[in-house]
Amino acid sequence: MLKKIAMTLLLAAIALGLTISCVAPKPPGFSAGAGAALVWPPAPDEARIAYVGSISSPADIGLSPSGFKRAMNFLTGTAPERHRFIKPLGIALDESGNLCVTDTGNNTVSYLDLKKKTWRHWEAVGKTRFAAPVSIARKTGIFYVADSELGKVFVFGEDGREVLTISKPLQRPVGLAISGESLAVVDSQTHAVFVFDLRGALQFQFGQRGGAPGEFNFPTHIATDGAGHWLVTDSLNSRVQVFDAQGKFLSQIGSGGDAPGHFGRPKGVAADSAGHIYVLDAVFDTMQVVDLSGQFLLTLGSGGAKPGEFALPSGIAIGTSNHIYVADSYNQRVQIFKYVGPL
Repeated sequence: MLKKIAMTLLLAAIALGLTISCVAPKPPGFSAGAGAALVWPPAPDEARIAYVGSISSPADIGLSPSGFKRAMNFLTGTAPERHRFIKPLGIALDESGNLCVTDTGNNTVSYLDLKKKTWRHWEAVGKTRFAAPVSIARKTGIFYVADSELGKVFVFGEDGREVLTISKPLQRPVGLAISGESLAVVDSQTHAVFVFDLRGALQFQFGQRGGAPGEFNFPTHIATDGAGHWLVTDSLNSRVQVFDAQGKFLSQIGSGGDAPGHFGRPKGVAADSAGHIYVLDAVFDTMQVVDLSGQFLLTLGSGGAKPGEFALPSGIAIGTSNHIYVADSYNQRVQIFKYVGPL
């Protein structure tokens, strides 16, 4: 009798699981849509940025356990295995628009294939466990991860095997960006940017500690735009500095202050396909949009946990389709926006 009841429950649970798996949520936002409810600036002004969604767990990109696993979880009372963001910090997109995220809450690196709906994560490279993975980049299937505590950039493949490790002359690498065949590494301890080739050979470096043009005071993030400029967040100087491909200083964006176009503690920086520059501010929990000359265009966000609000935003990445991914660290999520109109 008990066996018959158990079998009946098992079949029902499998049916339920298969039904649920067939209607699993789709990956968030590859089109903001005309009816997007949350936009900036708000109506009646023409929308420029639209909120798309957020990711905090595999379910948010359409992943769900199999019907059989759901059934066994139902019968045994076991919670399904789910990897969730704890403190997402660094963020990047590869050539296919897939998402790479570092998480210092659990010291892991995650790779989300948004089309195949797969979520993989690594806790180590070979036998070396991550201690503070703060930044990431990926190209042609190879991951580059800056670990600020270990003072190294780890380079590895999807099998988790080390390809190479970049250490000297790094002390505290905190920001990464790839442009062509060059890897730029921001080092907050030396107040400099080191540019390597993808085999780990140092090509050149620029910057030193100070407040003059081309100098840094604890830089944190770096990005490149479509014109080949390096955009470097000079955090304690409350500005973003723009350099050419060879590291020559070109201009400064912003300065300390709370007015539009000024920053408290700038963090992540990125550029969209139109050349607009997006800067996250960890003091004001905002994302500001400026042009390359530093002219203020738009701001969005405030402190909070609702859609479009932030709690210590850190990393940002923008894909070729102008989807904007923001590591909303203390809200344990990645928020997704989309640039939908001219600024």
